[in-house]
Amino acid sequence: MKSLLKRRRSLHNDAGFTLMELLIVISIMLILMLIAIPNMLNLKSEANETSAIQSLRAIHEAEIQYQTEYPANGFACSLSALGGNASSGPPSPTSAQLLQSDLSSGQKSGYTFAIVNCTKTTVNNQDMYTSFEATAVPQAVGKTGHNGYCLDMSGQIMKDPTGGTNCTVPIQ
Repeated sequence: MKSLLKRRRSLHNDAGFTLMELLIVISIMLILMLIAIPNMLNLKSEANETSAIQSLRAIHEAEIQYQTEYPANGFACSLSALGGNASSGPPSPTSAQLLQSDLSSGQKSGYTFAIVNCTKTTVNNQDMYTSFEATAVPQAVGKTGHNGYCLDMSGQIMKDPTGGTNCTVPIQ
């Protein structure tokens, strides 16, 4: 009988954490989460900004290739002209199939993309775009990204620290 009583006491003592110990562990976890969550949100916005810069580079490469393949048209003045689906037929000036569909739709990774400020000239009764500017603006400034980005036909990317399209600061 004494051995049974000793066994019960030892099982009772090894039962686990007390309520106070559990509350202390949970409060420490909450404090760590409150510190970590804002940093994680900032990492997401930085990742979106990096994606926006890479997407602008992809747009520039697609524009150069478009100008090479369709010299009579010059540059494309819309993302949809650079995009297109391979199942819809062969590439054409209105659907060159040079960009992925998410980027050619104008929305990707928390940013809105557009081709603006196209300069058009007419050569032999054919409209030709001789310049363009591509922009990337956060869908929610401060949440999906902090900076706006612009790229011209030279390939230089500039940023607007306020999240708009008044790009005056060169990026590294």
